[in-house]
Amino acid sequence: MLRPHRTRLRQRRARRITGLSINRMIPNILTLLALCAGMTAIRYALAENFEAAVVAILVAGVFDGLDGRVARLLKSTSPFGAQLDSLSDFVCFGIAPAIMLYLWTMTHLASFGWAVSLFYAICCGLRLARFNTQLDADLPPYAYNFFTGVPAPGGAGLVMIPMFLAFEYGDTVFRSPYLNAVLMAGVALLMVSRIPTISLKRFRVPHHYVVPIMLAVAVVAGFLTTAPWPTLSAVGIAYIASIPWTLRQFNRMRAAAESAAPPADADLFLHAPPAAEERSPVAH
Repeated sequence: MLRPHRTRLRQRRARRITGLSINRMIPNILTLLALCAGMTAIRYALAENFEAAVVAILVAGVFDGLDGRVARLLKSTSPFGAQLDSLSDFVCFGIAPAIMLYLWTMTHLASFGWAVSLFYAICCGLRLARFNTQLDADLPPYAYNFFTGVPAPGGAGLVMIPMFLAFEYGDTVFRSPYLNAVLMAGVALLMVSRIPTISLKRFRVPHHYVVPIMLAVAVVAGFLTTAPWPTLSAVGIAYIASIPWTLRQFNRMRAAAESAAPPADADLFLHAPPAAEERSPVAH
């Protein structure tokens, strides 16, 4: 018969050899894959293979969109994952696009072009830092349906619109350093602005819209395979065009919350505040 102290010793040893399950590692692995894709985009940009660099950033965006959702599905969110994701986002959607666009066209503006690229990267870093400080903030329920400013992946997609168009229609207009400087500065300001932008992670689709939306997604996927650059350009332009509508919806929902009367189309959103691990679209 084993003595009590030997039994306790064996139990302690058993606890020591238990490690982290693969399920809890998957979200962080996806984040690291996104970081690798962002660094690869810089490598391709240095080699002047700009189409491959753009594809690498898009791949990073896919991984970035998956890691947080997989973490919530597997119930493996953690502060470490949230910080790792923000660092990855800064490289993939702040530094990589800035270097890529500088090498692609902004070198023609010499020091001014580099200053604009720096401005974009700095604004991306400030946007992510502000986001991290708001992870535990108590916000009104309707605010969880919106981002504050353009998120970092969205900003990277917007500044690459001229590249999408140039790949399809030529460099005559879209590679203009002046056009790209204005766009980069404007997107940088949108990232650090207080303008609300739509967050689809808690968007609820009414039943009669489910089939049309699925068909629309299928059509967009088909266009992505046959005409990727015009399709990505159209998606980016549509996102920019949606900002006034999003601002209007935000103001309506805020006014309704202040008057305790829901707006007419309130059923499009979930108004209950999310759980702690769902407050951030990137938190693991």
